[in-house]
Amino acid sequence: MRIIADSSCDLFTLDTPDFRTVPLCVYTDERSFTDDKNLDLHEMLDYLALYRGRSYTSCPSSEAWMKEFEGADEIFVVTVTSSLSGSYNSAKCAADMWREEHPDTKISVIDSLSTGGEEILLLMKLADLERSGKTFEEIDEEIRAYQKTTRLFFSFFSLHNLSQNGRVNKAVASMLCALNIAVSGTASAEGTISVTGKARGRRKVVKVLMEQLDNAGYKGGRVVITHAESEELADMLKEAVLEKYPSAEISIYLTRGLCGYYMERRGVVISCETDRIYQ
Repeated sequence: MRIIADSSCDLFTLDTPDFRTVPLCVYTDERSFTDDKNLDLHEMLDYLALYRGRSYTSCPSSEAWMKEFEGADEIFVVTVTSSLSGSYNSAKCAADMWREEHPDTKISVIDSLSTGGEEILLLMKLADLERSGKTFEEIDEEIRAYQKTTRLFFSFFSLHNLSQNGRVNKAVASMLCALNIAVSGTASAEGTISVTGKARGRRKVVKVLMEQLDNAGYKGGRVVITHAESEELADMLKEAVLEKYPSAEISIYLTRGLCGYYMERRGVVISCETDRIYQ
């Protein structure tokens, strides 16, 4: 079984023999950044912090997806939310075209309705299910049920790139940036960005994110923290989770390029398993 994700998953490796990622790209009118292993995140963030022109992202082509389908009989694809990117639709088109030429290939394309850490939770679960020896159909049913029990929360110190690309209100983004306030929010059930509050200072950020985890129904289990060069805040958040939930399984990852572009420097995302059905 092959597992494929676009680069919004923030992973390069997964605990499974056959995992691949397809890069998205970040563009300005002067430069382009392909979100693969060669990307220097620090250099990209430095450049974008000083750049005053427009910037935007693009999703993988159907051809890029199909290239990663080659040689596999059973394929699971996980993409960034379709409300923010065309990656899901591109992967769906690729799967449809591939089946026309390879009718025996089984392909399931999953719209994560999220990004980053919540995608990582889905990918980890897929790897677990693969090792369980379940059939393709059983895995497909279980991963879609599991998806309804995961959540994502974030705290960003800048919404410039999100607002520039129409993901959040520009007036709200400008006001909060001017006040140097971190914005907290979540991925909605529809896969859109929902701003839920604000916080000043890292300790307050941790407090707000912990409240969101508790309110979502987190009782222990997997937690994934991703950050855009905000390792100290990620560690503070990990300590807070472990203090309240000592048995928590916590993983921390430096974001890749696509999520780093939208999170911007100092941004942090926390994703968790819950005991409730959300989506």
